Amino acid sequence: MSITSTLRAASVAAGLSCSAVAAAGAESPLAAVTLAGAPEIVFSARRDACDRDDMPDAPVRAFRTADGTVAMFGLHTMNRALRGPDFDSLRIECRPALPSGGNEDPAAYDDASWIAATWTEDGRAVSALIHHEYQANTHPGRCGRQDYLACWYNSVVGASSADGGRTFARAAPPAVVAGAPFRQETGQGRHRGFFNPSNIVRSGREHYVLIATTGWAGQEAGTCLFRSRDPADGGSWRAFDGDGFAILMGDPYREGGSAAPCRTVGPFPAPVGSLVRHRATGAWIAVFQASAGGPFPEAGFYTASSRDLIAWDRPRLLLAGRTLYDDPCGSS
Repeated sequence: MSITSTLRAASVAAGLSCSAVAAAGAESPLAAVTLAGAPEIVFSARRDACDRDDMPDAPVRAFRTADGTVAMFGLHTMNRALRGPDFDSLRIECRPALPSGGNEDPAAYDDASWIAATWTEDGRAVSALIHHEYQANTHPGRCGRQDYLACWYNSVVGASSADGGRTFARAAPPAVVAGAPFRQETGQGRHRGFFNPSNIVRSGREHYVLIATTGWAGQEAGTCLFRSRDPADGGSWRAFDGDGFAILMGDPYREGGSAAPCRTVGPFPAPVGSLVRHRATGAWIAVFQASAGGPFPEAGFYTASSRDLIAWDRPRLLLAGRTLYDDPCGSS
């Protein structure tokens, strides 16, 4: 992801202004969203990076730690945190919170990892969902081609921290939250699996997250909804199947994978970057990127809203501009 795209995503997530709108038909959104304030650069790779790995490469996730400081993640595969007393005073910590191991064994789930979602109740114990890529093109003999996407095998796995997110540890054996029902294949030929979880949200006693999938035979591409009562237990997440949350999309290397598909939800052509709730009405609001085409009149950031995280209303443009999925050298 480009630095510009990520900073725009951060400014969108931090600068949303929501207001309730009465539901007066299919064309009326549950909540109207506008941008408030000008974008502010919190992190500049040229100015602030500890090394070349430090570049914005994920939607930002922030939480307040037990000592009152803010911890924020959203960089590359060393997963260094930005910390400070508030968002205006964040500084990078050069010690990686979860370094990627580059492990050539896909069953280890420790090749290239991004902290993609966090959850904490007390600011000390922090649960995380990891966007994990097995980049088979970097491991000799593991892929019949050399290009990145043709060799990309993706899963979402759990990790945990006991020190307010300064260090994270992977579970042993790996806690696979969302995995394809098949193992990495030398000749797969395209990117496959689950990837880019949204932030974790809570409703009552349950926690939810939206996770994108590339799809495969029997599984529609799109975004699936997962639920857990305990985010600290990576094996507790279950996917929505159209009737309830009964599907364990577990580890195909340890007989935990499910051949049953999850049901995709929402009008999302790309992963959901941010999920928030309008407290006054209870409406959920998702922010995501889209290229021009179909229900999206122009490229940019869009919002959609929902009462139950399953049925979503029509997407509405929030901020026009090129996205991660547009040619950066193309015309405006």
